[in-house]
Amino acid sequence: MSTDTDTKPKTNWGQIAADGFWGNNVVFAQLLALCPLLAVTGTATNGLGMGLATTAVMVASGLLIALIRNLVTPEVRIPIFILVIAVLVTLVDLAMNAWLHDLHKILGLFIPLIVTNCAILGRAESFASRNPVGASAFDGLMMGVGFTFTLVVLGGFREIIGSGTLFANASLLLGQGMSFLEMTLIPDYRGFLLAILPPGGFIALGFILAGKRLIDTRIAEAKKRQDAGAQALAS
Repeated sequence: MSTDTDTKPKTNWGQIAADGFWGNNVVFAQLLALCPLLAVTGTATNGLGMGLATTAVMVASGLLIALIRNLVTPEVRIPIFILVIAVLVTLVDLAMNAWLHDLHKILGLFIPLIVTNCAILGRAESFASRNPVGASAFDGLMMGVGFTFTLVVLGGFREIIGSGTLFANASLLLGQGMSFLEMTLIPDYRGFLLAILPPGGFIALGFILAGKRLIDTRIAEAKKRQDAGAQALAS
């Protein structure tokens, strides 16, 4: 005799993690949230702060929308989702202003603009509104981690080339506990201004996207060779 749990599809946690971090990455695959990505990644520290704020909103929005998904009618789901996201962003904005004030001053307007991040609304519509609470929260976490990873990589790349440092002022912006992140990689470096200006952000993003495509191509080719070898052995 079958039960309800037998008919429910099992959550593929590994696939959710892989999609969020790499395969369906907000920036690498979907090319979303480019405005805050390019605006705040002058340093890896700024990228980390923005990424953590966005991750908090994505996890909380996924959890809440999954909780209310059966209570919201299709006709009003988008306004309700935007309202939930706006409330969460406001809470994150106030919390950062209270406890991470220096970082809040640097990120400025881009924290409230998390509301307009298409990736958050997109995951709410495509995943959280159709899946259980646990899976939706985990999807938000992995999408946020993937986005944070992209911000930190791009910010670090630009900071190293532009200033010769990595995670500069992390202790001032994120608290003394983060002082271990601060590194001077090129002492007495005179700097390269283009790298930390908006044009440098576009150039750095182009190189990173090209690197991601190259890695994906190599992985696909290795998988084809592996599959061909397995078929040859089977025959």
